[in-house]
Amino acid sequence: MMLDPSLVPSPSQRAKSRNILAIASGKGGVGKTWFSITLAHALANRGYQTLLFDGDLGLANLDIQLGLMPQQDLSSVITGRLTLNQVVIKYADGGFDVIAGRSGSGSLANVTASRIQRISDDLALLASRYDNVLIDLGAGVERTVRQLVHNASTCIVVLTDEPTSLTDAYAFIKVIHTERPEIDVQVVTNIVNSTHEGERTYNTLLKACQGFLKISPPLLGIIRRDSKVPETIRRQAPLLTRFPNTEAAVDVEKIAQRLLS
Repeated sequence: MMLDPSLVPSPSQRAKSRNILAIASGKGGVGKTWFSITLAHALANRGYQTLLFDGDLGLANLDIQLGLMPQQDLSSVITGRLTLNQVVIKYADGGFDVIAGRSGSGSLANVTASRIQRISDDLALLASRYDNVLIDLGAGVERTVRQLVHNASTCIVVLTDEPTSLTDAYAFIKVIHTERPEIDVQVVTNIVNSTHEGERTYNTLLKACQGFLKISPPLLGIIRRDSKVPETIRRQAPLLTRFPNTEAAVDVEKIAQRLLS
């Protein structure tokens, strides 16, 4: 796989390349990709140069939710035809950049460990051009997911109040904490009926982490259930553009502000 020499950062840029946030979940169906998109949009709205990377190599769908039809995607980097910065596309409606996966194909799920490592390292170099890089990880704790977390300084774990979401989120945190004890793990509860319900869900996870892992990942934010979210997903439109004052939009804006402060 080619590496573009222009991506090699200076020492000062190398420090910036640690500004990578991985967004994870123990299981699918918790709204992780939607949250990744909306958080990237919220950061861009504040004037921060933001890149959103589709790290779900098995079931990439970032481009579908955004309504994009990219000419090039991550598969071109995997095969060595293009460099990572050559597949970056502009998402004008959100004001941020995107590296899309290959939607509708599971072929990227079987990429070798060495190629994934090269992509992860190249992404760290590319991050020197941005204020924030968000990696929308695949669900679970597979090898590719863990490798893509490697260069992230922060990992945001998204979960709902479903029992399987809680147990799988704990399993993910346990694995990542074992492999990267220094990483900053934070928690977002999504699709909850109230702030109180979101806090209760978080506290259940927190007790397990404190009791068995001796860590206390902080609560980054709570996103309330909002009928406008599935509507915008169906319309392939950004929530912060169509319904900027709806509950879920306000909640994600608060999360973006906490991250920046």
